[in-house]
Amino acid sequence: MQEFFMDYGLWLLIALLVVIGLVFLLSGKGKSAVAEDPAPVAPPVAAEPIAEPVVAPLVATPDPVPVAEPVVAEPVAVEPVIEETPAPAPVVEPAPAPIPASPAVAAPSDDADDLLKLKGVGPKLGALLTELGVTRYAQIAGWSDSDIAAIDAKLGNFKGRPVRDQWIDQAKYLAAGDIAGFEAKYGKI
Repeated sequence: MQEFFMDYGLWLLIALLVVIGLVFLLSGKGKSAVAEDPAPVAPPVAAEPIAEPVVAPLVATPDPVPVAEPVVAEPVAVEPVIEETPAPAPVVEPAPAPIPASPAVAAPSDDADDLLKLKGVGPKLGALLTELGVTRYAQIAGWSDSDIAAIDAKLGNFKGRPVRDQWIDQAKYLAAGDIAGFEAKYGKI
């Protein structure tokens, strides 16, 4: 059966379209024959004569009312009033309070460590940590969970980095001066 449609399918489709076209044309002829028969039209009714319109006579009006000439006012010189408004004071946001080091680790405040040696800390994040008061590896090494949460809340786009990049573990190696142990675990500095 499938071979029959493969061989003659196109011819069957053309034949079907021809039959549909003929039915359409023949059905149109029958309708036009009915439409050509005029329907009986009632004879025209005699119209009543149209009455002539009545035009009212023109009434004379009294003399026109005199129109006053427009009065032109002379311009008055007015000096503009300029109110001096004080310039708005610049809004200065208070600097965030530095995060103190854990009591267990006392951080000497004379020199800051190079926080860029920590994996995952770049120049922008290093500057942000410095603004937050974090300058030493010993501070980071002594962070508790609450310290991490406090710092993490202030990191903005860098949120989650202290835990993800294991800053505390890295800082313990660097604070102890164990460069070999750091490089063995985290790679070259």
